[in-house]
Amino acid sequence: MGKNVGILAMDIYFPPTCVQQEALEAHDGASKGKYTIGLGQDCMAFCSEVEDVISMSLTVVAFLLEKYGVDPKQIGRLEVGSETVIDKSKSIKTFIMQIFEASGNTDIEGVDSTNACYGGTAALFNCVNWVESASWDGRYGLVVCTDSAVYAEGPARPTGGAAAIALLIGPDAPIAFESKLRGSHMAHAYDFYKPNLASEYPVVDGKLSQTCYLTALDTCYKYFCHKFEKFEGKQFSVDDAEYFVFHSPYNKLVQKSFARLIFNDFVRSASSVDETAKENLSPFAALTGDESYQSRDLEKVSQQVAKPVYDAKVQPTTLVPKQVGNMYTASLYAALVSLIHSKHSTLNHKRVVLFSYGSGLTSTMFSLRLHEGKHPFSLLNMANIMDIDGKLKSRHEFIPEKFIETLKLMEHRYGAKDFVTSKDCSLLTPGTYYLTEVDTMYRRFYSKKPKEALCGNGEVANGL
Repeated sequence: MGKNVGILAMDIYFPPTCVQQEALEAHDGASKGKYTIGLGQDCMAFCSEVEDVISMSLTVVAFLLEKYGVDPKQIGRLEVGSETVIDKSKSIKTFIMQIFEASGNTDIEGVDSTNACYGGTAALFNCVNWVESASWDGRYGLVVCTDSAVYAEGPARPTGGAAAIALLIGPDAPIAFESKLRGSHMAHAYDFYKPNLASEYPVVDGKLSQTCYLTALDTCYKYFCHKFEKFEGKQFSVDDAEYFVFHSPYNKLVQKSFARLIFNDFVRSASSVDETAKENLSPFAALTGDESYQSRDLEKVSQQVAKPVYDAKVQPTTLVPKQVGNMYTASLYAALVSLIHSKHSTLNHKRVVLFSYGSGLTSTMFSLRLHEGKHPFSLLNMANIMDIDGKLKSRHEFIPEKFIETLKLMEHRYGAKDFVTSKDCSLLTPGTYYLTEVDTMYRRFYSKKPKEALCGNGEVANGL
């Protein structure tokens, strides 16, 4: 059984097509700053007609194996977290097996985990538990979080996004789990769900969703603190972790969430709360839970109190979620990617606490211990390989009209069969997989953009 099990390596892929939130605001006739300040978002990635959750998964897995020099035969478990339904029976994991079949490795356990944005965390826990268990066969686990978040026209549309993240799991990891420090909250709620199988769009109760998220956060934090106190013998407060990483449907909710932890520490009389904070928060001390979720004054004051601590402990995790948008299962891990990108040289021996939330409702707060690690599995190499600045800079901005046109086409093709895509992969990075056709039996076919040539109109790319 492995020790210090956790994330050895990771990579992220998001589409090269994006739309600026400011341009979308103007196009939608929204008040200036509604998406950029109100939601806290800068830009939003979206899949063009040649990309989907399967192509993004194939791409990110191929890139991770290649860049870190991992032999596909060394993978013993592969789990996918996603809420983007491509098929009600066949798992996304089986599509990714094409990469492993080519190397002769079909002995790989695991399938997909599904519950809104939490599926990636469920898949991750499964892989970590496997490496820590008597079932472990000495090979690596691989987790893929992949989603395309799209919404019907209206106020929720700017909270979309798309990405896939691959995480390599094994012992002696630079990002190791503190497995005993974990608090979960699971309940039944209709805050965001996808009952209409003929549509890719969810049914959303925005106000309820935010309350569910914050209730789950409070409850997980309570359980997490209780576990910490049980094992460490002292009270937990936000001072006991260097960074906090949140599932990020939009950045404003992340700001509210961290402020909520500060308020929780105040209510629990944690030593981390200074006199000024106590003074500012004391008018809200008598509020019941429900009242506290509805209080705009508390929301405002707690965010002001939390701001300097937020800037130090949370802001470094926000780059990718603000630039790419809500990636559902990949969202939390895109925030972790942002932290590795911005702080990799100062993370040795630091504790990072993560909060994962999936509507409907599932949630967990858990803890990681970071170490520099040894090449190729080092934080420095991880940051270099992920090359976040390079990926963001090489994107292509679409005007809102083009973005909406693309969404209309995808809407029309959702669940459809017997069509061929444009096969235009001119915007894609070499080595990226893309969708070429869906035949009369709904079978999906993908190609891989060759390393040297362009493809598209008339030009043929390499097959799998």
